[in-house]
Amino acid sequence: MHTLKLIRPTQEYADQVMAYRQEMLDNGDSLDGCAALEDTNSYAEWADFEGRLRERYGEGYVPSDVYLAVRKSDDRLVGMIDFRRPLTEFLLRFGGNIGYSVRPSERGKGYAGEMLSLLLPKCREAGENRVLLTCDADNEASRRTIIKNGGVLENQVECDAALSRCGMIQRYWITLKP
Repeated sequence: MHTLKLIRPTQEYADQVMAYRQEMLDNGDSLDGCAALEDTNSYAEWADFEGRLRERYGEGYVPSDVYLAVRKSDDRLVGMIDFRRPLTEFLLRFGGNIGYSVRPSERGKGYAGEMLSLLLPKCREAGENRVLLTCDADNEASRRTIIKNGGVLENQVECDAALSRCGMIQRYWITLKP
C-alpha cells in the first residue's frame, strides 16, 4: 500500500514547494529532480518549467515531467521527482532520465524508493522500455533506492561536470515491466 501520491505541481502546493526549497538549501543539499528550484525565488517563477529551463539550457533543454511526492495522510510534500526524455549526451553520461530528492526532515522512511516505484509505470506509459538513473558513487541511500527498484549497474564514470561530490557517478538501467 502506498503512503505517497505523485501529483503535478499546482498553486495549492506553492507554499510547501518554497518551504521544501528552503529546507534543502538550509541543509546544503542539491535539489535533484526539482527542475532547478534552487534558481528561483517564487513558486510562479519555478512553475514556468519549460520557458525557464529552455532559456537556461538552450539547445540542451530536455522536457521533463515534474511530480510532487505528497504523503496521503497529511498532504505534506516529502519529495520531488522528475522524468526527463529524450536523453541528451550529457544526460546519458551523467544525469539519466530520472532525478529525485527527499526533504531532509523526511529521509530514512523509504520515500525515495516509493517515489521511484510510483514513477516507473508513468515512464512505461510514456513509451520507454528502460530508464537510466545515476547517483554519486558514495551515495549509499540512492544506490539502494535504485537497486531496490530493479536498477542494474552499467558502469561508473568520472564526473568532470561538477555534479558529483565524490567525482564519480554510477549509471544504472531499470528495465520497465510491460
